[in-house]
Amino acid sequence: MTDAATIQPPRSQWADVWSQFRSHKGAMLGLFVLSLLVAFVFIGPLIWRVDPTYVNPDAAKMIMSRNKPPTLDHPLGTDQLGRDMLARMMSGGRVSLAVGTVAMVLSMVIGSFVGLMAGFYRRLDGPLMRLTDMFLALPLLPLLLVLMMLFRDALASSLGPEAGTFLLIVMAIGVTSWMHAARIVRGQVLAIKEREFVLAARSIGVPSRRIILRHIMPNVISSVMVAATLGIAGAIITESVLSFLGLGFPPDFPTWGRLLYDGVEYMQLYPSRVVFPGLAISLTVLSVNYIGDGLRDALDPRIRGR
Repeated sequence: MTDAATIQPPRSQWADVWSQFRSHKGAMLGLFVLSLLVAFVFIGPLIWRVDPTYVNPDAAKMIMSRNKPPTLDHPLGTDQLGRDMLARMMSGGRVSLAVGTVAMVLSMVIGSFVGLMAGFYRRLDGPLMRLTDMFLALPLLPLLLVLMMLFRDALASSLGPEAGTFLLIVMAIGVTSWMHAARIVRGQVLAIKEREFVLAARSIGVPSRRIILRHIMPNVISSVMVAATLGIAGAIITESVLSFLGLGFPPDFPTWGRLLYDGVEYMQLYPSRVVFPGLAISLTVLSVNYIGDGLRDALDPRIRGR
């Protein structure tokens, strides 16, 4: 007889997902690096209590303190106005990560809704996919530049320069980056809605809204999560490009892209001015991409357990 005490309870699905994710060395390294960056930008200011926008009012002292190399007083040096680069890196990281996360959530919501509607309702498939193709055909960077030039001043005057620019950048990135998520979700829905459990739910008269919420959405959430991790990286790069071109946040509101833009003029004399923000952007994007690869393998039941 089998001893009941030795029978192990079955593992949950999320335990299997975590076990597979943990076996992906690149994903674990990416998670570790991203955790360090998040701690740097959110916990670091609690330790390094320096105002990132402080400029010495004494002109002589300001001139003496600008463009300083790394020292104990300024571990990453100072910029052209004598502001502490370490404090500005922390402040800029919070903005860059916030822009990437909020823009990703907006693009995933739009893309998931369009993909669900196109895949589940046949009469909406054609119009929604043609709309998706139209957005894919648009030159996104020139479109973003036009949106920034048209609406930045209006939103800045009504909501303030920081809040207005943040809202505009998030909306612009989110509205122009949902198309790949929509195509992924549509493909998943087209396959799932022909499965036996969906056909059985239809046969007993379950409303379409309930079928979508209870049977289809839980089965496409893994694909959405993978697309979301890659969307964060894309949003951070897009915000950095806009700030690098001088159409992002105002000069006294640092982001990693804005720090790159400010440091290009001094790149030959003070290369650290562009190395540190560029390295932060690269590490963030690389770690998020590795996490996305690990999630894709962990959430795919055909790969899990290999």
